[in-house]
Amino acid sequence: MSYVQDGMELSGALEFARANRKSVLTTIRSNGRPQLSNVMHHVFDEGLIRISITADRAKYRNLLREPWAALHVTRDDFFAYVVLEGDVELSPVATRADDATVDELVEYYRALQGEHQDWNAYRAAMVADRRVVVRFRPTRAYGML
Repeated sequence: MSYVQDGMELSGALEFARANRKSVLTTIRSNGRPQLSNVMHHVFDEGLIRISITADRAKYRNLLREPWAALHVTRDDFFAYVVLEGDVELSPVATRADDATVDELVEYYRALQGEHQDWNAYRAAMVADRRVVVRFRPTRAYGML
């Protein structure tokens, strides 16, 4: 294992995040303090990380106000981790089963889980939950691998 405070190669950190999909998303509250949330993420081919959240949660409001986040990704044994930091873009809130946000959520689900047994029910649930896609573009990484 090696500890890297700064200067960790972003490509290596992204590979680690590809192999370990459970993470903690850190956003900034209006008072400047961190808000941490357990999430599942997926690293897509271009290095873009997508996360599904709901529009009624604090992390959504935080990201609207301050479109920056950190993602702490740890290995199952807890002895290796990376922290990715970067800018965030939010999709529109899902409002129709056939809108672009729901299509992106389908892509996200397929990447994480494969095929759903009932895509119509999944699409309806994304609208009912008021789901949003967090598009996270890391620009800095550090950690211990």
